[in-house]
Amino acid sequence: MSNLLGILGNKVGMTQIFTQKGNVVPVTIIKAGPCYISQIKSVKNNDYNSIQIGYQNILKFKLNKPESGHLKNLNYLFLKYLKEYTVENSDDYTLGQIINVTSFKEGDFVNITGNSIGKGFAGNIKRNNFQCGPMSHGSKNHREPGSIGQSTTPGRVFPGKRMAGRLGGVKVTALKLKILKVDIENNLLTVKGSIPGKSGNILSIQLV
Repeated sequence: MSNLLGILGNKVGMTQIFTQKGNVVPVTIIKAGPCYISQIKSVKNNDYNSIQIGYQNILKFKLNKPESGHLKNLNYLFLKYLKEYTVENSDDYTLGQIINVTSFKEGDFVNITGNSIGKGFAGNIKRNNFQCGPMSHGSKNHREPGSIGQSTTPGRVFPGKRMAGRLGGVKVTALKLKILKVDIENNLLTVKGSIPGKSGNILSIQLV
């Protein structure tokens, strides 16, 4: 197991850049960090090594007592989002240590996790890519789901049947995206391709 380290950030938006050969590459801009190490776990005390990082400063009154008490060792630094990452050796980190984009470099590959865009209630055609029924005059099965079970044996609907329901708004991970640019001054990462969610979405970025 490698010493994988992650960081939290927000999706700024998408744009495109040109390579030296003149090719257009779609990219996503991410504001990553700065994050602070809020808790360190070790094999001795917790049976595994990990670090917990916090992101986005907020006022104390926006946290309840257990949340603010958990962060009392960070010199009154209160953080909105917390995320734990497994590491190989937790002794390499200190409480309150700042984690920023200097942990990454151009050419690195990262896995990015975030919530996809929620699209509300959707039917089978949009949600499961089903085909439409006959569209001619007289047909009453344009977008209806059709039969969902059996008439006699076993006479029930099997679990997992693809039907209408809520679409989107779930955790999605984009794998092995290449970092094309690191802006240390503005805490920005430029990643090739698209990532989950809309602009402003909270993201977890982890080195592969």
